[in-house]
Amino acid sequence: MAEATGPLRDMTIIDCTMALAGPFGTALLADLGANVIKVEPPQGDMSRSGAPLPPDFANANVEDEAAVNYGGYFASINRNKRSIVLDFKNDADRGKFLQLCEQADAIVENMRSGVMDKLGLGYEIIAKRNPKIVYGCIRGFGDPRTGKSPYSDWPAYDAVAQAMSGLAHITGPEGEGGYPCGVSVGDIFPGTLMALGVVSAVHNARQTGQGQFMDVAMYDAMLAFCETLIVNYGYPEQRTLQARGRHHPNLMPFGMYPTSDGAVAIAAPGQNHWEMLCQSMGRKDLIDDERAKNTYVRRKHQVYIEAQIAAWTSSKTKSEIVEILGGEVPCGPVNTAEDIYNDPHVAVREMITRFQLPGDNPEVAIVGTPFKFTETKAGFYRLPPNLGEHTEAVLDEFNIPKE
Repeated sequence: MAEATGPLRDMTIIDCTMALAGPFGTALLADLGANVIKVEPPQGDMSRSGAPLPPDFANANVEDEAAVNYGGYFASINRNKRSIVLDFKNDADRGKFLQLCEQADAIVENMRSGVMDKLGLGYEIIAKRNPKIVYGCIRGFGDPRTGKSPYSDWPAYDAVAQAMSGLAHITGPEGEGGYPCGVSVGDIFPGTLMALGVVSAVHNARQTGQGQFMDVAMYDAMLAFCETLIVNYGYPEQRTLQARGRHHPNLMPFGMYPTSDGAVAIAAPGQNHWEMLCQSMGRKDLIDDERAKNTYVRRKHQVYIEAQIAAWTSSKTKSEIVEILGGEVPCGPVNTAEDIYNDPHVAVREMITRFQLPGDNPEVAIVGTPFKFTETKAGFYRLPPNLGEHTEAVLDEFNIPKE
C-alpha cells in the first residue's frame, strides 16, 4: 500500500479503543496520516467479527487458515492502522506498552473509568514517563479527573447516549418520539470530538512541552449535538421540543416529502426559494396566500402547506423532482445505499473506497474520507490489520525487546 501523506503524518497515536466510538475517532486521525498503532488484547477487538463478513474469514481467536480475521464493521473503522497484541494482565506486556507510550504523542482508550488505573497504566503513571503525552479517553459519562458524574461508573452504549441527551425524544413520528437514529451517532459524534480534542492537545503540547489528560463523555457530546434542544428550553419560554417527524419545528417547508418512488428533501424557508418552489409547482397562487406569507406563518399552517407540496411531489419520481428544482431550490433525493453507489458526486469526491481483501476474498468497499486537501492528501493507504499483524515490526521500530 501507499505511504501516508496526510497532515498528521508526524504524529503517533497509541490506540487502545474498541467497538465503535474510539476506533471511529482514531480512524479519522489515521486517515489524516497519523501513525495509529492499535493495541489489542489476545482475543482482539470485539468488533472484528462484526458483519458483513467475507468468505475467507475466521474469528481472531480460532486457529484457522483464513486470510482475514475481520469483517466489514472492523474494516470500516480500522483502516490505515497497524495492530499489535499486548496482554495487559502480563507484566512484560505492560512494560512494553509503557515503552510505546514514552515515544508517542498520544494514547486513546475507551474503557470504563478506573480500569487503566488498576492496571498501572493510568494517565499519571504514563505522564511521569512522558510529560508531553496527551491521554485521551471516551467514557459514557466522563472521567472523574474532569468532573465526577453521578453516573461515572455506569457503562454506556450509543443507544444510552441518544436517549439521555434527548436526541431519541425528538426523533421519530411527530409527537411520538423515543426512536434511535438509523446510525450510531451516539458513538460516531463522541469519537469525532475525541479526535479533535487529541489533535488540539498535541498541538498545545508541542508548543508548551506539557501534555495533559482530556476526555469526552458520550452524554456530553450528544448534548452538544442536540444544542437546539438545550437552547430552546434555555430561553424564558422554556420550549420543550418534541419529535419533529419529517419536518422542522420552526421552518416551513423544510423536510421530507413523498414521491412516487420514495421521498425527497425540500428546504425552502426563505421567501426567494419559496417563490421559486411555488412557480416550479405551478402554484403561483401560494405566493400571495395569507397562510404562506413567510416561513413562520407557513409553520402555523403546516398541514395545509405540506398537503400542497405533497400533492405535487407524490405525482413525480425523485429524479423528476430533482431535475425540476436542482440548482434553484435546495432539494435532494432520499437516497438508498444503491442510489449512493450510483451517485456521480460520490464517485468524483472519492467517497467510496474499494480494495482487495487478502486471500480468497472479493473486492469490497468502505466509506472514503471526507477530508480533502490540495497538498497533503488524506485517505486510504493501508489495509485494515489482522490481529497482531504488526506486533514484531512495531516493537522493532520502537526498539522494544520482544521478550
